[in-house]
Amino acid sequence: MKANRIRTGMVFAALLIVASNLSIAKADCKAVYGQGAEGITVATGSPGELGLLKALVDAFNESRQATVCWIKAGSGESLKLLKDGKADVVMVHAPAAEKAAVKEGWAAGRVLIGSNEFFIVGPVNDPAGIVSAKTAVEAYGKIAAAKACFLSRGDNSGTHKREMFVWKEAGITPSGPWYVVAKDFMRATLRRANAESCYFMTDSSTWVAEKKNLPNLKILFRGAPVLINTYHALWRPKGSSAGAVLGRSFVDFVASAKGQEIITNFGKKEFGESLYNNADYAKKFDH
Repeated sequence: MKANRIRTGMVFAALLIVASNLSIAKADCKAVYGQGAEGITVATGSPGELGLLKALVDAFNESRQATVCWIKAGSGESLKLLKDGKADVVMVHAPAAEKAAVKEGWAAGRVLIGSNEFFIVGPVNDPAGIVSAKTAVEAYGKIAAAKACFLSRGDNSGTHKREMFVWKEAGITPSGPWYVVAKDFMRATLRRANAESCYFMTDSSTWVAEKKNLPNLKILFRGAPVLINTYHALWRPKGSSAGAVLGRSFVDFVASAKGQEIITNFGKKEFGESLYNNADYAKKFDH
């Protein structure tokens, strides 16, 4: 009888693990990392696409086994997934939307975890002449005046939000055949810009990872404060979802000394330089 109870308990525990993993599998996971009984869903764009999220989850799982579903989504869509309870954690770069989410109560935290920056890249021959621009606004103005091909993510991502901010500051509503809405993620749009000789505003992380594959493009404008890109992690408030507590624990790890060390060094071995800056560096640009 005792043996039967033990076997029953083991089966029940196994079913719980399977059920947990199946619930994650039902989400639109681009990838699943780990095989733990506890599970969370993390929505983010480039940090997932470039492998930073996996590196952080692998290190997190050295002491606490978890199953992490990565949903590939830009900042706008990631925040919507968090609001709808379809994500437990988001890693995003959309400051105004992040602050609104916390104020409205459906997101918690907003922990600074690092940064990168935006580069305006374009054809090597620079037909719009933006290499001489003193500001991002001037660069965009030159592109519009020349009606040179410009690719926009057009997807409400953090990149798209920043692009539209610059157009607004320039007093320009971009339209016409020269302004092409890609409706795609960073890496795919960057590759398209290379193939079609278009201008594009890319994040520096993706540029570093992809530049060897982009012979037709070069960095033509960089360094303006408006192009600094800070990342924050937000999670579901406690009690709002099964993964809320674990989600908070994962964000705490990312913000810890070990998590920050991973961010600081990520990409150096493969690309010769880090793809991201850590939170300490990002503080001076945070707002």
